[in-house]
Amino acid sequence: MKVTRRHQSVLLSSAAAMALAFNGPAAAAQEVEGDANTQTAQTDADSRRLGEITVTATRREASIQDVPIAVTALSPVELERQGIQDLRTLDQLSASFNLNSSQTESQGTTIRIRGVGTTGNNIGLESAVGVFLDGVYLARPGIALGDLVDLEQVEVLRGPQGTLFGRNTSAGALNITTQKPNLERVDGFGNVSYGNLDFVNVQGGVSVPIVKDQLGLRVSGAYRRRDGFVNSTAGDGSIESNNRDRWLVRGQLLWEPTSDISIRLIGDYAEADEQCCDAGIIQDSNVFLPGLLPGGASFANLSGLPNMAGAPASGFDAAQNEQQSNSEQFENPFEQWGISGQLDWDLGFANLTYIGAFRDFFAESVQETDFNELDIFSVAGVTAANPGLDDSPSFDDITSQTHELRFQGTLFDDRLDWLVGGFFSNEEINEVAPLTLGEDYQIATSVLFQPLIVGTPLEALGPNVSLALAQGIDANGNFALNSFTQDSTSFSFFTHNTLAITDRLDFTVGVRYVNEDKDGNFTQLAATPAAESACFGTLTNPLIAPGGAAESLGGLAVALSCFPFSTTVDIAAAIPTAPTPQEFDGNFDDDEVVYTLRAAYALSDTVNIYGGFTHGFKAGGFNLDSSAAVLGADPSFDSEEIDAWEVGIKSDLFGGRVRANAAVFHQELDDFQVLEFTGIQFVTFNVPEALSTGAELEVTARVLDQLTLNTAMTYANARYPSDCAGDITDPNVTNLCGADLTNAPEFVGIWGATWEDTFNAFGTDLAYFGNLNVRYETDRRTSTQPTVVGTDIALPFDIQEANTKLNLRVGIGDPDGRWQLEGWAVNLTDEVTRNVTFNIAFRGGTFLAPALGPEAIGRGIFTSEPRTYGVTLRTRF
Repeated sequence: MKVTRRHQSVLLSSAAAMALAFNGPAAAAQEVEGDANTQTAQTDADSRRLGEITVTATRREASIQDVPIAVTALSPVELERQGIQDLRTLDQLSASFNLNSSQTESQGTTIRIRGVGTTGNNIGLESAVGVFLDGVYLARPGIALGDLVDLEQVEVLRGPQGTLFGRNTSAGALNITTQKPNLERVDGFGNVSYGNLDFVNVQGGVSVPIVKDQLGLRVSGAYRRRDGFVNSTAGDGSIESNNRDRWLVRGQLLWEPTSDISIRLIGDYAEADEQCCDAGIIQDSNVFLPGLLPGGASFANLSGLPNMAGAPASGFDAAQNEQQSNSEQFENPFEQWGISGQLDWDLGFANLTYIGAFRDFFAESVQETDFNELDIFSVAGVTAANPGLDDSPSFDDITSQTHELRFQGTLFDDRLDWLVGGFFSNEEINEVAPLTLGEDYQIATSVLFQPLIVGTPLEALGPNVSLALAQGIDANGNFALNSFTQDSTSFSFFTHNTLAITDRLDFTVGVRYVNEDKDGNFTQLAATPAAESACFGTLTNPLIAPGGAAESLGGLAVALSCFPFSTTVDIAAAIPTAPTPQEFDGNFDDDEVVYTLRAAYALSDTVNIYGGFTHGFKAGGFNLDSSAAVLGADPSFDSEEIDAWEVGIKSDLFGGRVRANAAVFHQELDDFQVLEFTGIQFVTFNVPEALSTGAELEVTARVLDQLTLNTAMTYANARYPSDCAGDITDPNVTNLCGADLTNAPEFVGIWGATWEDTFNAFGTDLAYFGNLNVRYETDRRTSTQPTVVGTDIALPFDIQEANTKLNLRVGIGDPDGRWQLEGWAVNLTDEVTRNVTFNIAFRGGTFLAPALGPEAIGRGIFTSEPRTYGVTLRTRF
């Protein structure tokens, strides 16, 4: 391809290239071959030249400097030196990347690029950032959170990538490739680490040529464990969360029977048995705290509860110190396995590539997400109400298969590089979500009535208002066992072509037709009978009916007694006007043509400029939540589309010792998909418009033979415009207009320095290195909504302040890399930051904020990891 040929001159020595430019080919030859002193100088210059980086961002192998898109390529060494064992902390190396988890890592993980992403916590929503492992699409971010072991490269592709990478890449894509088997010789590696929090990490692998140059086997694996860093003050203090206890193994076969055919088979299996993810209470509601009533009493006292009411570890200091009050252990084990096969066949007129894969992912969850010592509710056991379902966990079971076929070749003396292909995927989701109310449910929710009834005749309802309004029906043990399924089929046809108009000017045109079809279903497997439920008792209470003595409490009473996750669907059948769960079984079908138009121009052999436009797409689907079809509401949400403009420059300067790449972008998203937890239910909706505008700069410089400096900076103004709602009047949508997108800092800067050298000690040569990495970000929002919906009352602790994090690693070892001993610290200054801030269910509420202030809202946080440090021993052979 012309683009590749154009940059072959980069491989010339800097001396020869300069001679060729100024004196012609003969002088160039003389310069290279004639003078030994010049040869020495040339060798010194070449030693400072940055190595060429090859990426597959365009589904072909090409230099990163040649592809006309913004992409960051990360080597295993770069990942190791920042302590990146999985995707969670990849933002230490990519300024445009962000990942956070909440509640469960298997389901509540969100990946963002340039401030754009789709919030997790609902299995019906798919990520806006696609993750691809050895060319295979991974259906959910949680599936991609396994250990990064035996890697060849991680590519972060920024901006929509749907033309080539298919499903759900409206914000970007992660392209992860592992090392292939070595067909020539035996090689292997082993790493052992130990650190604080009793951290242990073991990784290893070996590659063996079974038939030299034809058939090879590679096996690698990893084991990682670490104590949790979120600790409970309840009981004996032994309860912890956010630990690590996982392992994986991967096996590969590579067969190259001829020079034209390559077949690669990969199988992997992984397990985890971890506690995740507990949250801290950064603000407890003032209704549970003393001071609002005469004599220093609290509204909790009026319902017979003590001050703090089961949450002694609350407040800013406790949350920042990652303390919580739960009396039950969180559990989030998972297992997954997958197989894939890739065929590459040089047909002469074209290269054929087929990739087929199957993956099964199963994760469980047992949680007390009331985040305090009281027994309010549990996302698990169905207790005494149905002994046959005791301790039934919530689980997600996701199976997927994908098939991709591509043909790629060249025409017109390699001036046209063409590619055509097709893609098919099928994904089956089965989620079972039980929820059981506990013995303290009604007394805890009764506290929320007290500010509304104190000093009124309704005080006669007594301390347990919820029980009285439920006509004496005890909610303890009320449960529902809900089942959600989704069967998704996607197919597409695509083409991506680059035409070299001249030796310096290229045009790229890519088009993809995508069809998405989804069948979504909610059924209830079991539940407390309607007549025995506190919800039914409340709905039929004449006191809250129109004209009743407690009519003013009716809306709140129903909302609290009819907690949708634990309410039977039989109530909606008996009382059609009841705002209670309804089963649904629907179909969602959509198709779209996505496309990209790009131009690239070589200003010189080492400087390229490019610009282009891309139209992207992410399919809609179903809100797989028990409240989705309440009162006959449509449980589906619309597809998301994006129009993105990008202009960039890529350059190798100063004889290849400096690499500087920059891009400017503007992205317009239509029907942006949003998920919000209100404290009572998960709500999914589309915002008509969202925007992301900014610029990126990445620079790597070999300033000395021993010293390499790097920086990556991103400015991204990711926001909802002031008129984002269009004609929509839904307050959940209108309240977002004018706000920044969640977890989208305006500026992120990364600066790094690496010193590498050798020395002689006692007649032995040793190599050593030191690496310092600094990441700075400006403040960012951490909640879905910026204010209490329908008001200008700011949600407390929404803003995570600007912060700086430092990583440090030093090492010494054999110059040939046979062994190396390292000491390291990640997040050296122990900067604890908030990833997600949310309203805690039944711990105050936004409805109290107009009267009692924002302090009436109980707010919880999920935090980043604290400082970790330790040592690592590496061996290679």
